[in-house]
Amino acid sequence: MSTAIQTRNTRQKEAIRAAFLEADRPLSPEEALIGAQKQVQAVSIATIYRNIASLVEEQWLTTVDVPGHSSRYEVAGKAHHHHFQCTSCNTVHELAGCVMQTRPKLPRGFTYTAHEFFVYGTCADCKNNS
Repeated sequence: MSTAIQTRNTRQKEAIRAAFLEADRPLSPEEALIGAQKQVQAVSIATIYRNIASLVEEQWLTTVDVPGHSSRYEVAGKAHHHHFQCTSCNTVHELAGCVMQTRPKLPRGFTYTAHEFFVYGTCADCKNNS
């Protein structure tokens, strides 16, 4: 009995991984659900949340904090990059590289460790549908 459950969970987890790889952009849990259901229709949102937490713990996924919105998740291990959020459909996309060529001038005694940069606008799909 437990072997069948483990196989189902493995199949569901693989469907979730496939959803992230196919999208090739940060996904919300709801977007991951839609993608995973293409392979395993019986995947539930609870399964998505549980597996995302597991994949983050395994460092296969990383969290993308979206200002003013729920977090998204993307495949870990990519080079430093930033994100674009469509203000029409709220999808989040990756931007290659980094637009900040210089570090900001910090107040005396402060230490620079990292930065975030988010771009907002309209994605190609929304632009073409308007």
